[in-house]
Amino acid sequence: MSIQQENIEKLVERRAQAKLGGGAKRIDAQHAKGKLTARERLALLLDEGSFEEYDMFVQHRCTNFGMEKSHTDGDGVVTGCGTIGGRLVYVYAQDFTVSGGSLSKTMSEKICKVMDMAARAGAPCIGLNDSGGARIQEGIDALAGYGEIFERNILYSGVVPQISGIFGPCAGGAVYSPALTDFTVMVKNTSYMYLTGPAVVKSVLGEEVSHEELGGAAVHSSKSGVADFAAENEQDGIQTIKELLSYLPQNNMEEAPVLATADPLSRVDDALNQIVPDNPNKPYDMYRVISGIVDDGKFFEVHKNFAKNIIVGFAHMNGRSVGIVANQPNVLAGSLDINASRKGARFVRFCDAFNIPIVTLVDVPGFLPGTQQEYGAVISNGAKLLYAYGEATVPKVTVTLRKAYGGAHIVMSCKQLRGDLNYAWPSAEIAVMGAAGAVNVLYAKDLISIENPEDKAAMADKKKAEYEELFSNPYQAAQKGYIDDVIEPRNTRFRVIRALESLAGKKQSLPAKKHDNLPL
Repeated sequence: MSIQQENIEKLVERRAQAKLGGGAKRIDAQHAKGKLTARERLALLLDEGSFEEYDMFVQHRCTNFGMEKSHTDGDGVVTGCGTIGGRLVYVYAQDFTVSGGSLSKTMSEKICKVMDMAARAGAPCIGLNDSGGARIQEGIDALAGYGEIFERNILYSGVVPQISGIFGPCAGGAVYSPALTDFTVMVKNTSYMYLTGPAVVKSVLGEEVSHEELGGAAVHSSKSGVADFAAENEQDGIQTIKELLSYLPQNNMEEAPVLATADPLSRVDDALNQIVPDNPNKPYDMYRVISGIVDDGKFFEVHKNFAKNIIVGFAHMNGRSVGIVANQPNVLAGSLDINASRKGARFVRFCDAFNIPIVTLVDVPGFLPGTQQEYGAVISNGAKLLYAYGEATVPKVTVTLRKAYGGAHIVMSCKQLRGDLNYAWPSAEIAVMGAAGAVNVLYAKDLISIENPEDKAAMADKKKAEYEELFSNPYQAAQKGYIDDVIEPRNTRFRVIRALESLAGKKQSLPAKKHDNLPL
């Protein structure tokens, strides 16, 4: 055998060994936990045969605590590029079978390299996290590695889509990279995120809590809002990432791909003419409105289990990606609160960063009252949503279905926040407040002066009817040009699509500045 052939055989053998990560026993242990390996995850995520791996033979450089005696090619993370649905993406997947997936300086260098490559190529970057945290043996080098990753998350935010999949532990400083990315997918029962673990919580606070209770997928997708999606298993999580990408452009200079549809743009939905109840205090399901106007009734919801009083997600309208933001009358009457404001603002800003038009469906009676909301800074949190809409330069089409009261009307993409086309259904009520509250303010002295309860009630009813006559319809707003047209509900799909098409060439810029100062 020639030297060349021997060298080739050694290469093949070394590649095969590198692909085993921490070895067969640790792979079996990973499977026993109901988890896939890093390479198995990438095989599911990427188009078959498309993966190009980088830095397979990188090894750590640590010489402390006996680490110089143990080296594994790849050093606990698999990095490279591939395609999803034929579109280029850059990926990294932490390998828990190698040192528990702990982050070393060389691992961070591998991750930073693919992040830089993604930004240069203008392609999404997807990170699959499964790590015990910083590699303690490396001390400050490991912390510096995290800092390098975070800086790139920040620099490339709004440049290329960044998606995090949490498929195992993600603790301590490691949680900040997913928090800085655009979307985070967690897996129920096998993944968790927290800054301090159950042992620390117990020692400091004396509180007994499990990994799942402290930072599991259910907690972060419903209570904290840290996770956008909670997948049933890893296969479901990877499918969620792939579906999410289908709505997104490659980068901030491109538009999302157009998806062919057989759903006619002129399709009408007669059920929408009856969906708003006659009783203004009776709820209805906003999901039914969304499904009635988007292509094929298909809606990809984001943050489904968090702040359910507002709905956000992606859909296609006449084949083009749109972001949907809608109040949900079925939850808290559709009122805005701290979490709903944060959720909506984050989504609006993402859509604006990546050239995705925003369709807003409004039925909002106001902001949720109470000391809990005020002490929790509902003012500055509500301002985030207001700011996001006012700053956005993508096409913005707003449809007011029923209530749009007070500051909440302004916040939900009104004309004064540079809404491009603002429509209303005939059932729309656009006013400072509801009729009962308005009468109590406007006619307080008159009502107090009436001693007879029946006469007082009669006058209140009369004034309420007068106020409703004036404001419980969209025409006063339309007369002033704040509403561009009053439309028949059944035609909403057609009118919104035509509005979006007329705005396809929209060009709008912001005043020159270093950066804004969002009310965080």
